[in-house]
Amino acid sequence: MSETELLTGKLLFEFRTIEAMVNIYCKAHHPMKPSHSVCEQCSEFLSYANIRLDRCPYGQEKPTCNKCPVHCYKPHMKQKAREIMLFAGPRMLLPHPIMAIKHLLAERKPAPGLPPEGVSNRHERKRQMS
Repeated sequence: MSETELLTGKLLFEFRTIEAMVNIYCKAHHPMKPSHSVCEQCSEFLSYANIRLDRCPYGQEKPTCNKCPVHCYKPHMKQKAREIMLFAGPRMLLPHPIMAIKHLLAERKPAPGLPPEGVSNRHERKRQMS
């Protein structure tokens, strides 16, 4: 099962946004051969981001990370995410204009309260399988 098969809806869109930002960041900071889309380090970060999205306690109602009251990234990964987003965010507008605008609009939504119990994408998939 590929990483993106675990995610649907808003979570899949969020992962694709992060993936686009990582691609922009990696091409500028880690020049690779054309056969690879991102370096190993950035690929590991994407895998980590996917796991965190899948386990997000907000599930499909996930806010953008900078508005989220629950910080689920480990400190060093949170710093890496911040570094990637600060670099790639402004550069998203030309290659991915719709994605960039949707992300900016999502950031304008107010911060939600604490998440309800058992609503993560992972819990939702278990319910659907039952």
